[in-house]
Amino acid sequence: MGPADIPFMSATELAGQIRLKNISPTEACRAYLDRIEQVDDKLNSYITICGEQALADARRAEVEIARGEYKGPMHGIPVAVKDQFNTSGILTTSGSTILKDFIPAEDSTVVAKLKDAGSILLGKLNMSEFAMGDAFRHPYGRPHNPWDLERNPGTSSSGSGAATAAFLCATSIGEDTGGSIRGPATFCGLVGIRPSQGRVSRYGMLGAVWSMDVGGPISRTVSDCAITLEAIAGHDPRDPYTWDVPVPHYTDALDGNIRGVKIGVIRELMDHESVEPEIGDAVRSAIASLGELGATIQDVSIPLITSSSVIFGAISQVEGAAIQRDWIRDRLDEYDHNVRIRQLTGSVIPAQAYYKAQRLRTLLRDQMLDALKTVDVLVLPTSSIPAPKIPAAAGIGSKAEAKAVFSGRRIYTNPGNLAGVPALSVPCGFTSEPPELPIGLQIMGSPFDEAIVLKVAHAYEQNTDWHTRRPPI
Repeated sequence: MGPADIPFMSATELAGQIRLKNISPTEACRAYLDRIEQVDDKLNSYITICGEQALADARRAEVEIARGEYKGPMHGIPVAVKDQFNTSGILTTSGSTILKDFIPAEDSTVVAKLKDAGSILLGKLNMSEFAMGDAFRHPYGRPHNPWDLERNPGTSSSGSGAATAAFLCATSIGEDTGGSIRGPATFCGLVGIRPSQGRVSRYGMLGAVWSMDVGGPISRTVSDCAITLEAIAGHDPRDPYTWDVPVPHYTDALDGNIRGVKIGVIRELMDHESVEPEIGDAVRSAIASLGELGATIQDVSIPLITSSSVIFGAISQVEGAAIQRDWIRDRLDEYDHNVRIRQLTGSVIPAQAYYKAQRLRTLLRDQMLDALKTVDVLVLPTSSIPAPKIPAAAGIGSKAEAKAVFSGRRIYTNPGNLAGVPALSVPCGFTSEPPELPIGLQIMGSPFDEAIVLKVAHAYEQNTDWHTRRPPI
């Protein structure tokens, strides 16, 4: 194996080689920095690359490991984080020119935990402005999908999806408010998990929607996702909304055995008109494979789930506008057009609409938790469509586009955010027409039971080869 081969290893495989001292953290870091230099001008996945600091940190990790101070599977692993997380002494823009000069004085808890685990920070990843999703203008370069450069790599955590899929980091951190971990994961052929609300600290994370934001991993395999999540999860006294509950050793659950696991298929979404035929076929095939592995498959009904995007929209736009009300008042012209419209809309939505949406959210959450009392996990498509083409113009151009906002692909990811449950996307196929594009299976579990979600995803992944395919870049 030569240095150029290192980025194509999974983070878990690389960790094993680093632990055995067959590959040094410095070699791994240099290999990733070289690949970033070779490839990222096509993708714009990074906003900031921390080359010199990364190499210094890698040399430090190398010395620690040589002294027998190995910290675990993230020690010496080159990672990258969405530019929504504060990094001490390093530019943090949240994808906006409003913060083009913002250099935090301290790390976010997520970044601090990654460093404590021995990870090497390669840089900060591109994103839609303030994680609002579907921004048209990207001041630090429009991110592109490595499977097809004319397509979207996923909204909000776009750089995290593009960089991980193109082997420009071993694993990455995204943030999921309405699907911005799972969306890039399915569009880029990756594994991404939105943890339970309160599982991962939001201290030092620039928020988009207070009641639904949560950071989490976007990785190339389920095992990579598990070791990354374990590094960043846990109670944080600086974030009073984190829960003081134990963090399992998630890799212990990855034994391939799902015999007897009860899987609920959400028929309202499997049979929804928005699901493209190839997406539906791939997800049904994946569900059948889970049954062949010994899981019990049954239908479940969640009547309110098809209204999830309407509920989400009313809440997210109000909360997003409330967070940024001073900038909306004083710096409105600096926002991207699409984000500006959302912020203005959120500023005038009546209190009665927000209140009703919160009541409906509670009813939907109750329906989902009731379903999870009868099954161990829920399964559904991650998206009703594959990665769409990058839009040619800002704004919404037709009634069909407006309808899609509330009845299209978002109804598949919004329920997880509204209910605060763990939700994961794992590759389950590709479209047949060129360019062949990834398809994702979504798995949801009960609050703080990320382990069962990872367990089911891993069992499926290990019996397929979708995760082994490489984008043509």
